[in-house]
Amino acid sequence: MNATRYKCSILAIDDDPGILGLLVAQLSQDFELVTACTAEQARDVLAQRSVDILMTDLALPDENGIELLEWVRKTIPRTARVLLTGTARLGDAIDAINQSQVHRLVLKPWRAEDLLQTLRATARGLLLERSHEQLLDELRRLNLELEQRVTSRTEELNRALHQLEQKNQILEKMALTDPLTGLPNRRAIDLIARKELLRRSRSPFPIAVAIIDADHFKLINESHLLSGGDHALSWLAIQLANAIRGTDSLGRVGGEEFMLVAPGTDEEGARILAERIRSQVANGFTAYAGKPIRMTVSIGFATATHDLSVNYELLRETAATALKQAKDQGRNCAVLRPVAAIATS
Repeated sequence: MNATRYKCSILAIDDDPGILGLLVAQLSQDFELVTACTAEQARDVLAQRSVDILMTDLALPDENGIELLEWVRKTIPRTARVLLTGTARLGDAIDAINQSQVHRLVLKPWRAEDLLQTLRATARGLLLERSHEQLLDELRRLNLELEQRVTSRTEELNRALHQLEQKNQILEKMALTDPLTGLPNRRAIDLIARKELLRRSRSPFPIAVAIIDADHFKLINESHLLSGGDHALSWLAIQLANAIRGTDSLGRVGGEEFMLVAPGTDEEGARILAERIRSQVANGFTAYAGKPIRMTVSIGFATATHDLSVNYELLRETAATALKQAKDQGRNCAVLRPVAAIATS
């Protein structure tokens, strides 16, 4: 299933006919749009048909929009939830995110292109989730066929096992990728680092491992909400990837924290690489909903010379200690710590 063959449906709820008319004009080309003026009308629509995305105003004449979103979350959780509001109160946004677990928040007045991009991103997420579900259904079907054939058809079983292996490879790749940034996730970057250390044990070379943390990222989430924070992290991942070399590996290990594995990198090389990363981020900026977002990073680098036997845990702990020192020094800087102890893998 893809966006070219499937038009996502949106139920838009607002008691202002002018707002609904504007939404129809801006969204009908990309989406199948259904409208309602009250929460009661919205429930009537949902009783008759399913919708992919529900977008509601915060202030409805018969019910608070957050209450409607909470009801949708509990009764039809597969429907994506978008809050449309002109109040822009932080408390409302926090309630919407924490209580109703909205997927997106759109502020009035909006720019048509920003609204379209927000809803297109939501629709892409829905289609990707359904694609994953189809893949899992296919795997279950293959497993059932295997169970039915295993006692009598060895050749057919082998073919099915080959198909299953291909599907499992797809799932494994999905399991090793951070869905927001497209970078390797924590599990994947750990595997990469351990593989480099194994290769290093056979043919020694210097190695460096860095932990990179976005400075004061909580303020970005508070100022630009969850969707703005996701946008900023995606931008940051691109800047980090652009600053490293082809032999380096970068992964997102959690929240706003990234890890870099740089084989063949000594202390001086790590110093140059750290400054290139720091300046790449500090000198750039991105924008979300028409507002600029600037970021800096703190970097902790652990380095090991070619003749030093060292395991991954020691490198990672040394990098974490260096990162803490960088934060204590005021952030937007890098601290390098050579691994002084010798450890066996």
